[in-house]
Amino acid sequence: MALGKIKADTLEHSTAGSLDTQYVVNGSAKVLCTFNGTASGATVRTSFNVSSTDDDSTGQYGVNFTNAMSGTEFTPTGSNIGDSTTSLRTLGIVAGLNANTSSSINFATTEADGTGAYVDWTHVNTVVHGDLA
Repeated sequence: MALGKIKADTLEHSTAGSLDTQYVVNGSAKVLCTFNGTASGATVRTSFNVSSTDDDSTGQYGVNFTNAMSGTEFTPTGSNIGDSTTSLRTLGIVAGLNANTSSSINFATTEADGTGAYVDWTHVNTVVHGDLA
């Protein structure tokens, strides 16, 4: 079976208009991971470009990428959707808890009460934007 290439500078939809392919290449999320961060570990709910997760300690996690980024200069963001014990908690993410590599990110989730205490969350989301290698 022969492999082919599709080369295009613009993608066009019949009713939604057109889009420069550089937007797709440079503007799309390269990593997506939604997981449960509980005392028993980090269980992945859904992911894209994620090979595994680490539960390093209470509220401290790692996400390992299937395909590496071009370097360590990428932008991670995160959020949560509540906690089983208190609905008033909000998420604080300490990105770069340990040194990030081109193939992983380490971060912590903290209590939002001003103490900065690490806490496990029941539903953690993270997205990474940047250039793949």
